[in-house]
Amino acid sequence: MTFGTAGLAAALLLALAGPGAGTAHAAGQAKATALAGPCAGHKVRTIPFSTGRIEVFKTRGFVCAVTIAKRGGARKAMSVSVQARGSRPARDQGRYTRRAGPVVVHAGNRCVRVTGKVSGRGASSGWILC
Repeated sequence: MTFGTAGLAAALLLALAGPGAGTAHAAGQAKATALAGPCAGHKVRTIPFSTGRIEVFKTRGFVCAVTIAKRGGARKAMSVSVQARGSRPARDQGRYTRRAGPVVVHAGNRCVRVTGKVSGRGASSGWILC
């Protein structure tokens, strides 16, 4: 088996790092992603309704939303949409067990309207974040 200089250097670095060095880093990244949630930015609204809730996040002119069912389990009809004033809404809809979205739009300084449904029941925010 012949290794080039680059291959030999990579093998040496892996040997020096020890077993599992890459997996610890990957586990740390997965944990950070799980803590961050489905959307970037900070949560600006939670809109509850009888079968779930809509969570709205904002960062640097972008607005992101997810619809989360109160109860997981069987697949159910779910949707989430985000519309910046003057634009068409961006949507995610389907049959999910726990969450629809995330849906992200660039709103800049415009108002947005967020809607979400779980099993036919839902809520709308009206124009917010103006």
